[in-house]
Amino acid sequence: MGATFGRNLRMTIFGESHGKGIGLVLDGLPPGTPVNEDFIKEEMARRAPGKNRMSTQRRETDAFIIESGVFEGKATGTPLCVLIPNSDQHSKDYSLLKDVMRPGHADYAGKVRYRGFNDYRGGGHFSGRLTAPLVFTGAVAKTVLAQKGIVVGAHVARIGTITDALFNPLGETAERLQALRKVTLPVLEDGKASLMEAEIMAARKQMDSVGGIVEVMAVGMPPGIGDPFFDSLESSLSHALFSVPAVKGIEFGAGFAMAALKGSEANDPMTVANGRVQTTRNNNGGITGGITNGMPVLFRVAVKPTPSIGQPQQTVNVTEGEDTILEIKGRHDPCIVPRAVPVIEAVTAWVLLDMLLE
Repeated sequence: MGATFGRNLRMTIFGESHGKGIGLVLDGLPPGTPVNEDFIKEEMARRAPGKNRMSTQRRETDAFIIESGVFEGKATGTPLCVLIPNSDQHSKDYSLLKDVMRPGHADYAGKVRYRGFNDYRGGGHFSGRLTAPLVFTGAVAKTVLAQKGIVVGAHVARIGTITDALFNPLGETAERLQALRKVTLPVLEDGKASLMEAEIMAARKQMDSVGGIVEVMAVGMPPGIGDPFFDSLESSLSHALFSVPAVKGIEFGAGFAMAALKGSEANDPMTVANGRVQTTRNNNGGITGGITNGMPVLFRVAVKPTPSIGQPQQTVNVTEGEDTILEIKGRHDPCIVPRAVPVIEAVTAWVLLDMLLE
């Protein structure tokens, strides 16, 4: 029942959605690593709920308290412990869910796994609230990566039926990737954000929800980072990203589209430019044999629609042992994709730094 991940930069997360607080313990951060609290606050604010009409009305500032591991703005090298208090819980909204399982949620699986002792309020330890610690660690990692000339950026490639343009697989500028951080619904094409917001609000009006796709790029990664087989960069990123609630798919580079290509089309031709090896395509997403090849690391993540919806749904009452109908009350995002963007960026930065620390 572990809640720890990482080979060199190991993070343990703790807490429940409606408990006193959530947090993390980060071990392996080299002494002297800068911990920029202002930048961390900016990143945490990107994920925090209750900021606009596309989000849940639960309001959490995601204010954090660094309990240990930092002195005068630098990591001491000892475990970094962070507490993020909960302040806006409506636990009574979830009393019914002790017995009635929400379709699409971990209620039933968690109840069985933890023999009924799990905190079911707001999803407990399964809640998206637990992604706040991921963003904290990702913000620290981004600061270190930036010193090495590595930038991670992401945009919303799809919400519902509305699609955005995709990144140039051969690379985007660091400035463009950084600029995406400044907007709530980051897209590449003008006009697509308003269409996506309309899609989200239409779903809310229908007491429903929509999912989407987040595309991520990391530029500046040197070649030779990663391992073959079980600890490949793809394996490590996938392991961590599938730990983000609601992530149901991932593809690197051209991804599933490569299944329809011939080898001559799928392979990335190689050349020497400005004294370094490059490829003229990037179908492999900057990773071959589980190891970076110097091209931008590129992948897309599928995020399912928010399971909590107001429409009547067929489910079961496990205490009574019978079928029932559930209409979920409370405060829920009609789409979690915009708030997932900084989380997915953060996990990516964390894993990349973890690999670089080998």
